[in-house]
Amino acid sequence: MNAAQAELASCRSGTAKMPDGLALDTPCVEDGAAIWRLARDSRVLDLNSSYSYLLWCRDFAATSAVARDPEGDPVGFVTGYIRPERPHTLVVWQVAVDGPQRGRGLAGALLDGLTARVTDEAGVRGVETTITPGNTASNRLFTAFAERHGARVEREVLFDGGLFPDSAHEPEVLYRIGPLGRPAARV
Repeated sequence: MNAAQAELASCRSGTAKMPDGLALDTPCVEDGAAIWRLARDSRVLDLNSSYSYLLWCRDFAATSAVARDPEGDPVGFVTGYIRPERPHTLVVWQVAVDGPQRGRGLAGALLDGLTARVTDEAGVRGVETTITPGNTASNRLFTAFAERHGARVEREVLFDGGLFPDSAHEPEVLYRIGPLGRPAARV
């Protein structure tokens, strides 16, 4: 086994059980195709190239998370990175949950699990994400996340729709959430 293979084998260690029987885990390169499919099937997310999801699983696995079903297949994910100019800020890039798993709190559990990990490992104290005005599910997800963590939410337009090459793109509203406290118990 070479060093790259050993790294891939070790990426599945340290999973934590989630309340509904799914496991919270760190993504591996082999998960890139499944994560791409989840993003595609969401019909809400901007779909990146399949290659970018493979790179994400390699280079940003420490700041991303997947939910695995009992067979070990990804059924949800959250991708993120530490913002270079703000080293205590996690930027959440995308969150998606497989259709049959929606409505069960999985996206919130993924977000809570990831932020707990990066808070412990990297000293993260805040989260940033962008949400288009028409994405009510993401608005609710991140507003509820802020409430659970006793954090403020500041919103401002980061990228006006006119900046995008495809003229139909809505503006991307930046959500700054923080400082993060301990999450409140779920009812």
